[in-house]
Amino acid sequence: MVPELPPLPALTRAEGKLVDAYLEVVDLLGRINPSRTLHTYGALRAAQALVGRATALRDALTTMHLRGESEVHTETMARALRVLDGERRSGRVTVPEPPSS
Repeated sequence: MVPELPPLPALTRAEGKLVDAYLEVVDLLGRINPSRTLHTYGALRAAQALVGRATALRDALTTMHLRGESEVHTETMARALRVLDGERRSGRVTVPEPPSS
């Protein structure tokens, strides 16, 4: 039986879009990461898609700013990212540890 995930914290629509767009950018950067990718074509496709996802990220932040949401509630956002597997997904952006000798 799969353990039940904690509930996603309450977010404004713009905050939800920010989290979603951020994770999509992270996923694409993980696919582009030259220390983890095996094929140039997949990395190229991810790099091409990155432009659109970065635009969505910018738009979510712009919407928040225009609506007067001037602060990012980091603890709430961190909880949302954890529920959405953000730690694993962002780990693909880092350089892997060297193999043990």
